[in-house]
Amino acid sequence: MDYKSTIQLPKTAFPMKADLARREPQQLAAWEQMGLYAKTMEARKGAPAFVLHDGPPYSNGRIHIGHALNKILKDIVIKSKILEGRFTPFVPGWDCHGLPIEHQVMKEAGPQARSLDKGEIRRRCRAYAAKFMAIQREEFQRLGCLGDWAHPYLTMEPGYEAAIIRELGKCAAAGGVYKAKKPVLWCWQDETALAEAEVEYEDDTSPSIYVKFPVKNPKGRDGLAGTFVVIWTTTPWTLVANQAITLHPMFQYRRVQTPAGELIIAQNLVAPCMKAFGYADHDYKILDGSWTGQELEGVICRHPWIDRDVPLIVGEHVTLDQGTGCVHTAPGHGQEDYEVGLKYGLPVYAPVDHQGNFTPEAGPFAGQHVFKANPAIIALLKERNMLLKEESLAHSYPHCWRCKSPVIFRATDQWFISMMKNHLRQRALKEIDQTTWIPAWGRDRIHGMVQNRPDWCISRQRAWGVPIVAFRCRRCQRVHSDQALIEHVAGLVEQSPEGSDLWFTKEAEALLPPGYACCNERQFDKEMDILDVWFESGVSHAAVLKRRPELSAAGGWPADLYLEGSDQHRGWFHSSLLAALQTDGRAPYQAVLTHGFVVDGEGRKMSKSAGNVVAPQEVIERHGAEILRLWVAAADYREDVRISPQILEQLVETYRKIRNTCRYLLGNLADFDPAADRVTPDQMDEIDRWALHRLQEVMARVGDAYRQYEFHLVLHTLNHFCAAELSALYFDILKDRLYCDGRRSRSRRAAQTVLYDLLQAIIRLMAPVLSFTADEVWQAMPDAWRPQNGRESALLARFSDVALLEPDPSWADKWGPLMAIREEVAKALEAARQSKTIGGSLDAAVELTVDQPTLARLQSHEAMLPSFFIVSQVVLRPSLDGTRAVRVAKAPGRKCVRCWRYDPAVGAAADHPELCQRCAAVVRDLA
Repeated sequence: MDYKSTIQLPKTAFPMKADLARREPQQLAAWEQMGLYAKTMEARKGAPAFVLHDGPPYSNGRIHIGHALNKILKDIVIKSKILEGRFTPFVPGWDCHGLPIEHQVMKEAGPQARSLDKGEIRRRCRAYAAKFMAIQREEFQRLGCLGDWAHPYLTMEPGYEAAIIRELGKCAAAGGVYKAKKPVLWCWQDETALAEAEVEYEDDTSPSIYVKFPVKNPKGRDGLAGTFVVIWTTTPWTLVANQAITLHPMFQYRRVQTPAGELIIAQNLVAPCMKAFGYADHDYKILDGSWTGQELEGVICRHPWIDRDVPLIVGEHVTLDQGTGCVHTAPGHGQEDYEVGLKYGLPVYAPVDHQGNFTPEAGPFAGQHVFKANPAIIALLKERNMLLKEESLAHSYPHCWRCKSPVIFRATDQWFISMMKNHLRQRALKEIDQTTWIPAWGRDRIHGMVQNRPDWCISRQRAWGVPIVAFRCRRCQRVHSDQALIEHVAGLVEQSPEGSDLWFTKEAEALLPPGYACCNERQFDKEMDILDVWFESGVSHAAVLKRRPELSAAGGWPADLYLEGSDQHRGWFHSSLLAALQTDGRAPYQAVLTHGFVVDGEGRKMSKSAGNVVAPQEVIERHGAEILRLWVAAADYREDVRISPQILEQLVETYRKIRNTCRYLLGNLADFDPAADRVTPDQMDEIDRWALHRLQEVMARVGDAYRQYEFHLVLHTLNHFCAAELSALYFDILKDRLYCDGRRSRSRRAAQTVLYDLLQAIIRLMAPVLSFTADEVWQAMPDAWRPQNGRESALLARFSDVALLEPDPSWADKWGPLMAIREEVAKALEAARQSKTIGGSLDAAVELTVDQPTLARLQSHEAMLPSFFIVSQVVLRPSLDGTRAVRVAKAPGRKCVRCWRYDPAVGAAADHPELCQRCAAVVRDLA
């Protein structure tokens, strides 16, 4: 008789081959058709809320691998909270204004770009931003990310623009907004001011020079007549704007006789300066007498080539780290220079235009670009015998993050938010300490940035953005920018289909409230600067969390979580904190999670020139989005995240293990009805209860990992459980029972009960990460296996749906020794295979000689041991000396052709002489 048909082999239509690149789009279409996001919202309506506020990516170009990392991390958080049972609305957004879009539009305009007015530039920018928002939205959805994609927030939408203007009005009402001429980071290439967040520090080489300033009037200090105060600078071009030399009030300064004259230098820096100038010890002499900086205050020097008095002043910012201890001070070209200049009433002088060229005030250097003027300035200093030393210095220098050009500090009229007014800096530092930072070092990073930052420059000199609402009276030049006026304009913007475009298309008088006048006239000019895009995105907490009904009703302000890359400590996290403190008095977030950047497999920064860029679109086309999601979960995102074809191939193997585990479970549950066939734990074998206890531990650990945002622990735990504990252990042990025991036997139904619970749990545990696969498995299950209110998708299920055993703290103590013995037996079986004593493990009989306590423990599981070791027979013997021994021999008896076990009873059944008694009984029942 052919007994093959009597074996219960796995049966499932769930395919082994994932074919993700083809199946995932079908699944996305099904999610869209069923309205999955709306269903998750309805299913969790009234539950405790969790709001992750989406930081807006820039709507320029297709998404890159960093975008994929960020959005998938957010999606894992959102979905894990949904499965926890939380109400989790997620509104994606886009940052639509800004210079990169304007640059691209002007580039595409070609020769006609210069003839475009602001209205046309803005129209084209709006179309460009809308185009790439739509492209990026489709690409984010392709990653399997869940959210209200049909109704995202856009910073160029009229309602959002109105909210920006209103938040500016609130800041103005709080007294923190002002306009002043002061030095800001200026990009001469893009012709606009920059914020700190728009600057990157790159290695650069600058001229390093030591310059003599002749003392013109010692103001009664003996010994100073005929001397020179020496400064050091790496920006020779700023000497044109020099107004003073700053000394530290407490440092000692000495007069040094040298071949170049008598020089005034800080005492502690004399030796390194003399060495820098190339003087040997016998070339110079420190003369008698010394002065503190405070004692030298008021002495007048002369500019090296300009007919200008240069006073000595004092400031605490002077250090002894480099230079001479005498700091060249140009209030128009440096923040510290500006601050010390205010104390002394120095002119804020910056003879440099928008393009970085000297103005006519710069005399012989007029028209030259400041960087190109350096050699000419150095040559002039040499000619006048005022240059002591010239060399090159490699150092970190600020560059524009957009055009990558080195920037300059340049004093211009700009709008600022004061860090001092209303104690904004101190309040921000306090809020930072009250926020949860993940990882914890994020606190120190943003704390240092806030502690040391200057006032926030919020104005930009471009076309594509939201205007700074301010009017200047033509007669008296008074600037009008009160909250009521700003609110009026915000209302116009909100109600107009033009949005903020109307500021640029309408005359000032048309934007003013009825009857609004100054000097009894309605003659005004509009402010034409636009707002810093960081202010725009920084007020998203007000424009989105407070305006969207599903978020505000859920108590979405402050948000539970902000999640972005680590560069946002100086960007969105930073601007959001300052903006919210101005208007609402606290941070707009309760916790902030940051991730690193994506690098290649060797840890190198990705670049097109290096040829190591990994595009998410290519990964999806080759492997499917599921592998990208697995990559995100596998990484420790708190550091830079590596990706390469080799890393992805390893993850493909991990994916196969998890997928095949699900397939095995489905296949062996083909004839299982949980309502009729479920077995209680007390009727199960010990190994079944072991599997349920391990499942309980895994669910607890994975649940904790999701709550702590430790997604690499989620994947590690799940992968190890599926591969090492289920596939390589429990499933191996179960095969005989599942395939050969009676179809409806208690032993087989007990095993299937465990498999059913494993399947239900694993689907839920994997769903936030492997969403496509979890739903594919979900749809492969019978309807009755899925909860009535979550039948359409695994993402409507809950972690808590899985019933577990009561915790048993002693379980590990019971099973640890048994697992250790199993490993010893496995080694002995392998040795027996190598020596040809046996073929497969079922050919073996194992004799275990153990100490008395171990013997007692094994005897309590004696009936289970052959299955546990996957052998035909197990014999237990006491050890006389307490040592342990494992002996493997060929099992006695004949081989059962159905279950392949050796049994002396094979042949005893007359009707089935080739079968063991167990198999003969099962076959009779099938007849």
